[in-house]
Amino acid sequence: MASLNLPSAFSRRCTTALILAFGLGMLLTIASAEPAKADFRLCNNTGSRVGVAIGYKDAEGWTTEGWWNISARSCDTLLRGALVARYYYIYAVDYDRGGEWSGKAYMCSREKEFTIRGTENCLARGFDRTGYFEVDTTEQRSWTVQLTDSAEQQPDRPLPPRVPPGPSRAPSMAPSAPFEGGKR
Repeated sequence: MASLNLPSAFSRRCTTALILAFGLGMLLTIASAEPAKADFRLCNNTGSRVGVAIGYKDAEGWTTEGWWNISARSCDTLLRGALVARYYYIYAVDYDRGGEWSGKAYMCSREKEFTIRGTENCLARGFDRTGYFEVDTTEQRSWTVQLTDSAEQQPDRPLPPRVPPGPSRAPSMAPSAPFEGGKR
């Protein structure tokens, strides 16, 4: 009588099934994996709502765009995809408490939603001339700017003593370098 070796036949079938299941699982994992995100994002780490505009240079020249309305303690993507430049420029306003995040790179903007090509002759073209602060992405594929209240910012150097504000609330000054978005 021929002996039937059930345990080894069963074992081979189970091993084959496990290998096929593992291979199929790997293929599904690879096929469904999302590509690494490569975006320019901005996080509003303040207790206020802020309006944000961005300026950048691409293959067609300079562009400014606005406004992104970003709730307190939240983030938003301003540009999707891999970054095309090393330097980007941000201007933001605090809707709730006043003040702004600005700089010395002057570009065009306006009060309503906008996309403006070019940075020259802003006023003559009917736009506002606005000072944006520079963000050096060090040529990374993605970048996130953190906007903070100046009181929440951790400066790299001590700040000079401040005079207490009078009855009207003027925007406070934060150190200018490095500047990742402390309110001015």
